Amino acid sequence: MSKKQNQEEFYANLKEQLAETSNWPSEYLYKFIVKTSPEKIIEVESIFDNAGAVITTKESSNAKYTSISVNIVMENPDAVIAKYLEVTQKVEDVISL
Repeated sequence: MSKKQNQEEFYANLKEQLAETSNWPSEYLYKFIVKTSPEKIIEVESIFDNAGAVITTKESSNAKYTSISVNIVMENPDAVIAKYLEVTQKVEDVISL
């Protein structure tokens, strides 16, 4: 199975789970990990800019990585997945959790 197929399957499963477990619009908590650099953090934050998101960051104990939590109200499961895809396409080497 290719990486693209795995990604498509992952997002299809996520969409199904979100539709079954939440009433929309709903708050959603995104979690990302990036190598610690102000530029990377700003890249992720800018994707959620002007959307009413509450963003918190925390450096790892050795300061090599930073976790970014984004709490935001999303309209539906498709909107949640669209943001994940936007982040992974625009921010190099980001890890989505």
